[in-house]
Amino acid sequence: MDALDVGRIVVGLMLLVLGGEFLVRGASSLARRAGISALVVGLTVVSAATSAPELAVTIGAVIRDEPGLAVGNVVGSNIVNVLLILGISALILPIAVKQRLVRFDLPLMVGLSAGLLLLSLDGSISALDGLLLFSVVVVHTVMTILVSRREVKSLHTTPNLHNTPTTADSTKEQAEEKETVVRADSFVRSLLLVLLGVALLVAGASLLVDGAVSIASSLGVSSLVVGLTVVAVGTSLPELATSIIAVRRGERDLAVGNVVGSNIFNIGVVLGLPALISLEGITVATAAVAFDMPVMLAASVALLPIAFTGFAVARWEGILFVGLYLAYTGYVVLAATAHDALGGFTAAMAWFVLPLIAVTLISFTSFEVGLHKGRKLNQAGNPNSVP
Repeated sequence: MDALDVGRIVVGLMLLVLGGEFLVRGASSLARRAGISALVVGLTVVSAATSAPELAVTIGAVIRDEPGLAVGNVVGSNIVNVLLILGISALILPIAVKQRLVRFDLPLMVGLSAGLLLLSLDGSISALDGLLLFSVVVVHTVMTILVSRREVKSLHTTPNLHNTPTTADSTKEQAEEKETVVRADSFVRSLLLVLLGVALLVAGASLLVDGAVSIASSLGVSSLVVGLTVVAVGTSLPELATSIIAVRRGERDLAVGNVVGSNIFNIGVVLGLPALISLEGITVATAAVAFDMPVMLAASVALLPIAFTGFAVARWEGILFVGLYLAYTGYVVLAATAHDALGGFTAAMAWFVLPLIAVTLISFTSFEVGLHKGRKLNQAGNPNSVP
């Protein structure tokens, strides 16, 4: 480790924060002008943009014959997205979750996570597996955009009761023409902000990962562990920066959609596309199948009851998620370095921490479910009451 590596990390973090700010501003503006909700932009445009570093790292790893780094990058990034990024975002401000996200996008994220685990049981992700994963994401993206545009169009469509043109109609048409010119100019500016944000995010992630990988490699750990920890966090920093900035700017739909969309994009495109291009597929380490992929699936499943209970991720749930991520990372590092504390850490997690978390989660979930049902009954009994 030297000063150059530390400098890369610092500069990379600065570029990520700046890029996230530009990306959120541009994407939010494009959403309003294109008739697409902020949630859908987060699920598609922003998630694909912030996953660009993961895609670059994975393709490079496959070319350099480092399958452990490729798989670890995707699996680790998905764990980071749910546990760390959503957790930190919820600590800043409780995150509201749309019913559409719960009913369609979250189950798809869980299904893709389970599908990746099942496809990896034979020790590799073949080209056919990659085609299947990639096709699911393409279909999801097309359906998401079409449904969103249809919903927005139906909300803004009003019946025309007067067919006779008037002077007011003519004035309105002139105003609309001027507004169209202004919108076109604003659209170009918003698009430039998105492109600039993406460029800064990719550059920042590249610098940070280069410095972090150099430091981690000097410690003598495997490429899978580097991918699961250092690279996963580094390439997920665009999602972290974008989600935090989105929450602070009041774009909470964009923050949640960014995380869920990024996880879907990571599995289907970041891992599926290189597997499809590579005729030999991507080898999956036994350790990843036995432990890390199940953790990724468990993190995805854990988000479902939280979203269903009150359609929100509360601050206490954010604390729980961050704590779980720190525990997971601690285990991976101790196992990779064969530290003497591994046995005691594993026993404490298995017999004390995880059961306590399970009891806490079940208790709070039951409370919120009861509270949610009580509100529904109250609204049904008193239609004029404010929810």
